Amino acid sequence: MNLGIKLKHQYLRFFTLAILLFVTACKGGEIKTESTETPSAVATPEEEEARNYILVDGSSTIFPISDTIAQSFMEDNPNIQVIVGISSSGAGLKKFCIGDIDIGNASRAMKKSEIDLCQKNEIEFVEIPIAFDAIAVLGHIYNEWSDCLTLEELKKIWQPNDDAAENITQWKQIREDFPEQPLNLYAPNTDSGTYDYFTDAVLGTPGKSRKDFKSSDDDNIIIQDIESDQGSLGFLSFAYYQQNKDFLKLIAIDNGSGQCIEPSQEIVANGNYSPLSRPLFLYVNKNSLEKMPAVKALVDYQMDATNKKVISEAGYVPISGALEVKLKERVQELTTGSVFEGESAVGVKLIDKYFSEKERKKMGDS
Repeated sequence: MNLGIKLKHQYLRFFTLAILLFVTACKGGEIKTESTETPSAVATPEEEEARNYILVDGSSTIFPISDTIAQSFMEDNPNIQVIVGISSSGAGLKKFCIGDIDIGNASRAMKKSEIDLCQKNEIEFVEIPIAFDAIAVLGHIYNEWSDCLTLEELKKIWQPNDDAAENITQWKQIREDFPEQPLNLYAPNTDSGTYDYFTDAVLGTPGKSRKDFKSSDDDNIIIQDIESDQGSLGFLSFAYYQQNKDFLKLIAIDNGSGQCIEPSQEIVANGNYSPLSRPLFLYVNKNSLEKMPAVKALVDYQMDATNKKVISEAGYVPISGALEVKLKERVQELTTGSVFEGESAVGVKLIDKYFSEKERKKMGDS
């Protein structure tokens, strides 16, 4: 099935099943047609213990992982329904921080405003990096002039300008030996974690860039736009590029080292695609994790080493080694909060955040 059709189908399934679960949960099986609200993750202790559905929503980048894991988990646990929605990191975390879902998927670390919203609504959470990804810079398949761009050139292209006339609109304005080809920009919408991370990594400020680019909350539409425009330049998750690599051009990036580096799973794993490689996160409601056996079972299932192949096959890099062990400990111990405390995750090594200085020193000595 085409991924775009599948994503739309899954999005509709989220609401359809949610409404169905709400209706069938009514006392005596009575159908109450006056309400079509989706079920909430907030429930009484008795309801939490008995609830057999799990609500997940957020990043389209993480959707392929969450959806595949959910399908496999439900095959092994047919009495549990996992409802995976797809919106964006920002939209998913907003739902999460008002208690509407059990798990929020995000392709960036939680922002300070989102942490504050969770605190306001008394939502404690466990932060789980689930995989590593890269942001791929993409052009038209017949773009023969641009094999590599520098970070400085990306900054020049995407920097916010109060005067739209100052924006770069021709490839030749980027580099003298580029052609006089119109430059058209494509990107995820501004609520996307991918957009936030890219602008943070390239421009130094998340969520701030020039405004005259075409955006969409559907990654497949962005792919189609880049594919159909010879002057296109855009960015998306590397995993989505891999699914469409026959139709798009991957542009290497020089981060100032003088080397043009294309992302790959191996390059992302060894940290050489900086600063456009990034961790992907699950944010799990502590109350759901502690009180609902179904949520705990799903999180354990997703973190199980035997399911790493799902992450790899989807085009991402699994968490491994000492960090994998540490994250499982945080889940078991219900360690709450974000280690980033609302700050940027760009260029940050997870091992420096999730291990104490004493633990890191011990690891270095061993």
